[in-house]
Amino acid sequence: MKAIKLVLPAAVLLMLITACGQSPNLEERMRYANEIEVSLEAELLAPWYPKAVDKEFGGFLSAFTYDFEPADQQNKMIVSQSRHVWTNAKASQRYPEEEHYLEAARQGFEFLKDKMWDAEFGGFHTMVTRSGEVIPQKPAKTAYGNAFAIYGLATYYEASGDEEALELAKEAFLWLEEHSHDPQYLGYFQHLGRDGTRIRRSADTPSTSDLGYKDQNSSIHLLEAFTELYHVWPDELVAERLEEILVLIRDTIVNEHHSLTLFLQPDWTPVSFRDSSRGVIDEHYYLDHVSFGHDVETAFLMLEASHALGLEDDTITPKKAKQMVDHSLRNGWDAQDGGFYDAGYYFSGDDTLTVIRQTKNWWAQAEGLNALSLMARLHPDDEMKYFEKFKKQWEYIDKYLIDHEHGGWYEGGLDEQPEAKERMKGHIWKTTYHTYRAMAQSIDMLRGKFELLDE
Repeated sequence: MKAIKLVLPAAVLLMLITACGQSPNLEERMRYANEIEVSLEAELLAPWYPKAVDKEFGGFLSAFTYDFEPADQQNKMIVSQSRHVWTNAKASQRYPEEEHYLEAARQGFEFLKDKMWDAEFGGFHTMVTRSGEVIPQKPAKTAYGNAFAIYGLATYYEASGDEEALELAKEAFLWLEEHSHDPQYLGYFQHLGRDGTRIRRSADTPSTSDLGYKDQNSSIHLLEAFTELYHVWPDELVAERLEEILVLIRDTIVNEHHSLTLFLQPDWTPVSFRDSSRGVIDEHYYLDHVSFGHDVETAFLMLEASHALGLEDDTITPKKAKQMVDHSLRNGWDAQDGGFYDAGYYFSGDDTLTVIRQTKNWWAQAEGLNALSLMARLHPDDEMKYFEKFKKQWEYIDKYLIDHEHGGWYEGGLDEQPEAKERMKGHIWKTTYHTYRAMAQSIDMLRGKFELLDE
């Protein structure tokens, strides 16, 4: 089911807002929408594109210094290359007069096809050099990386109509179906050899390693990728896998606290160190904590997937999505300055969450902005006062995360990490994907031009 776009005249929008019980202050909403769009164009897209386009070797440059100069090391990872394709494809639809976006997406697609797809075994390589030579990794391939390739390819096809991109997206989906999908316990195995062989944990696997586990992060981005693929290829198997992973995330990975379990055994038993000493818990932080950024991101992705599937009678997903956002607001939100903290923990014998990392990374703040704009639209009269928190979140981002001198977003909020001002603006894990989506989606929510999500 294709998402419906609603574009409403201001007068109709005002009546809609009033009828919904939402504050009828249309002028305030338009002011925020315009302010965010100016920043989106001038402070996010303009510093990155077309500068990031690698005109010599194809694809996109990966690394930029704090003042947006290309760095020396420019290895290319499937995740970030695919995210650049996605952003440029989306930007080409939003700003069709800027022809360089679609051209950048096209040559990014060609780099994925010619350099990152494994012509011998199928699936996408994880890392290549700037010129496209494969850099062996352990594990060689991941469901997470292939998910982002599907995500970028499907969006580029939607923007361009390039059938070759859709065919490659289909091939990647079917490769995951053959090698990564778990027919016994469902979901997907994350770690794969070059030939697609599943990599399992062994007796000598370090306890701090995630090798062989299933996880929330690959799961939510497979959900996202299949949602995008289903928009352009409404195949029965894609629909089946999309609903399967939606239900797994919603009913199994989301725990009793309304937060995501980060890592799980192949049979979906949670990996937890809660009953261990504080030292052991700290040592295994990567595997076990509450990630507020992932929680608010997943709330949106679940609603998006449910809508794409046309699940009109789905009352569970909207309820759980709201619970996840509310949990993050009640436990991981900085009520004084705004922003979502990076991590919390439920220690043994204590049902009260303790914030264990007060830093505020860039992508979690972007996902928080997106989630709050969505909740403000879906629940305008709610006691959580989502729109007020949305405004505070944008003001936090504008003050502490956006570099108004050099452009781009800092890696962490300067209120907690002032040293982030001179850190890299871009690297293989930091592109424009979270930030573009959050800003564009929020603008559309504020203006009444949005993907209609069933309430």
